[in-house]
Amino acid sequence: MSTEARPHLPPSDDVQDTLALPPTASPGPEGDLPMSNPSPLTLCFAPEVELTDDLFWKICAANPELRLERTAEGNLEIMYPAGGESSRQNFTLAMRLGVWNEGRGEDAGVCFDSSAGFKLPSGATKGPDASWIARDRWLALTPEQRRVFPPICPDFVAELRSPSDAKRKLRDKLREYLANGARLGWLIDPLDGTVERYRPGQEPETLTRPERLDGGDVLPGFVLDLSGILFE
Repeated sequence: MSTEARPHLPPSDDVQDTLALPPTASPGPEGDLPMSNPSPLTLCFAPEVELTDDLFWKICAANPELRLERTAEGNLEIMYPAGGESSRQNFTLAMRLGVWNEGRGEDAGVCFDSSAGFKLPSGATKGPDASWIARDRWLALTPEQRRVFPPICPDFVAELRSPSDAKRKLRDKLREYLANGARLGWLIDPLDGTVERYRPGQEPETLTRPERLDGGDVLPGFVLDLSGILFE
């Protein structure tokens, strides 16, 4: 297979933030902190080689220890595994989403953790840290589609920023989810204590150190307690 491996560098302003701030510096105006590792590695496939659904599935199956995503351009992104604190926060987020969902009885949808991957209409395959799909949309997929990377964009997605994540990249992911059909997105950043709420047709709303998040009409009745996630 002919591929070219190159680091996926953050935009120039991300690079400047990283170089200008010492490891103990506070977040800048954009909320970016120096990354403890470089940005995810991107493998660019040669023009005559296509990263098909089947090939991507086989690569992921052969490398279960890696967090892999596919871009809309057909490139492979390899991300760093979550550290202990980020993993704990993400588990808490997914658990609270699941408890709310189970309590809805017949109206319950389907919840997913960060190990799930979804093939978006754009052709990208992305795995939010937590997500939810309305039951009727999920059941409209065939059993075969549900067993691999489901060709669907979740109704709700959440991304939890870890120290190795560039915030601009996470913002791009939230915008990509909305462009592909998501109805609500949260970018939760424990590093600077903010939450960005994304909804179709609206500018993102930034909340500073909120105690709770309301799921609105997408997740009716769900109020996420941010203790243990955004703050202790």
